Amino acid sequence: MHARSILLALAISAIPIGFTACNSQPSSPDQVRAKTAQATAELKQDAQAVAQGVREGLSRPSPDKPLNLNSASKAQLMGLPGMDDAAADRVIAGRPYSSEHQLLERRTISREEYTKIADSVTVTK
Repeated sequence: MHARSILLALAISAIPIGFTACNSQPSSPDQVRAKTAQATAELKQDAQAVAQGVREGLSRPSPDKPLNLNSASKAQLMGLPGMDDAAADRVIAGRPYSSEHQLLERRTISREEYTKIADSVTVTK
């Protein structure tokens, strides 16, 4: 009987804690607006991160589909291995190309840079 009394006392004392935990909603409209604004800002950040990831994924050349040097965007060119901002600008400025080797013939990029991207690029008109 003593154990039942203790359990009953514990159960009764836990009831206010349960009600307090369930009643964690903001009490004023200002608090509701602040929480909503915070949640919206976090959601917007997450959406921007997802969009950036999609953009990066789309600009990255795939091994089964070489990047066309005559039409690739600067972002796509910069997705190539070893390609930096200046090299991408040089590739764009040197357009149009009739072959991939013109990157070397015109000294647009170094042989070392070309070796890194040779299998990832093509030229079509």
